[in-house]
Amino acid sequence: MTSATENRDDKIYALINYEDEYVQPLLVAALRKHFPPTRLHFISSWDELPSKSSRVIQWVQYESINFEHLLQHPSTSLANSYIIRKALIRKHYLSTTVANWIVKHPDSVLKRHVKPSVEFEVDYAEFLDDALVEAWELRESWERGVETGEKEWWILKPGMSERGQGIRLFSSEEELTEIFEGWDPESDDEEEEEEDARSDAATVPASKSLDRDDEDKGIITSQLRHFIAQPYIHPPLLLRPSSAPDTEPLRKFHIRTYVLATGALKIHIYRPMLALFAADPYTPPSSSSSTDSLKAHLTNTCLQSTGDREGSVSLFWSLPSELPTQPSYTPPFPSSNDPASDWKPTIFSQIRAITASLFEAAARGMSIHFQALPNAFEIFGLDFMVGVEGDGQLRTWLLEVNAFPDFRQTGEEYEATAYNAFKSY
Repeated sequence: MTSATENRDDKIYALINYEDEYVQPLLVAALRKHFPPTRLHFISSWDELPSKSSRVIQWVQYESINFEHLLQHPSTSLANSYIIRKALIRKHYLSTTVANWIVKHPDSVLKRHVKPSVEFEVDYAEFLDDALVEAWELRESWERGVETGEKEWWILKPGMSERGQGIRLFSSEEELTEIFEGWDPESDDEEEEEEDARSDAATVPASKSLDRDDEDKGIITSQLRHFIAQPYIHPPLLLRPSSAPDTEPLRKFHIRTYVLATGALKIHIYRPMLALFAADPYTPPSSSSSTDSLKAHLTNTCLQSTGDREGSVSLFWSLPSELPTQPSYTPPFPSSNDPASDWKPTIFSQIRAITASLFEAAARGMSIHFQALPNAFEIFGLDFMVGVEGDGQLRTWLLEVNAFPDFRQTGEEYEATAYNAFKSY
């Protein structure tokens, strides 16, 4: 007689279809590194699974995840995404997550490392006045700008945009209105516009843009509703990419940190991080920044052309330990700060503290919009900016949280960084 143990299928079935030519082979190679070929068996469809109770890991795009199977088989099924995580990945939800947590925990590290946001909803420029009725932070900022003659700059972000789409700078109500008027569809028949917009929201492909000047940098119709505005981080810490000569002008950059969330809930921070640089040398925001090129301000390499992207990505830990002389408008570093000392461990320590508090805030304070399943995991891409405070100290600011981060930004030169991330997880 055959025992039950002998009948048990010890194979691990892997359904891997990431739909990305850059990531797919890295995932397959990482899994093969972890499991012997006698146990790991790749399948291309659910029909190939011997039984519903077989051990299976699915690593696919969010829309393709079989959540029904995941929920029905919690001990044998594993998937690469949580079902609900809006509290982190939607900018307006993230703003609420942080704001609510700070109210309950005023000493939280998030209060010192996340810029407060102003949230509002608007479909068309003609309704902007109504949408900003309670945006008193913006109106006070505009009034101060008029009184002092020094504009206070803000950055506008669509709540559901991805890859930097739709980000703009503004310092006045007129500039903000001009941005929304530029997104309004061109039509003489307003009723027809409304009907078309409702239809487009459900049918327009993700690649379709509303920007008439540059389709790759626009936002889709369904994103024209939820927005946040945050104070612009100025002055930022400026550096050069690792491959750039010392004579090259300094550029703005942000730090991409990969974070693995497992079960309900452990957080793992991948120490090798990326520094993604803007395409052009940094200049302080000005009135032309809101309408002209944003290449000096936006560090998302997805927005850069192939030529601009060349050399725009560096490994964070390969950046120079000695900080270069910053522009005159940047407060000097404290005299007690040895210029030869390594500033990077300090920044990484801040990133660790921010990340831990952020996920705690989402899990404990916004449990409706962040539900961590015990048999799921997810890799998030967290973006941080380093600013220089008035006393010359460096402070790390959380920018946003990305689901299904674009590992292609790593580039061919640093492909091993992405592979090692999958392998280590």
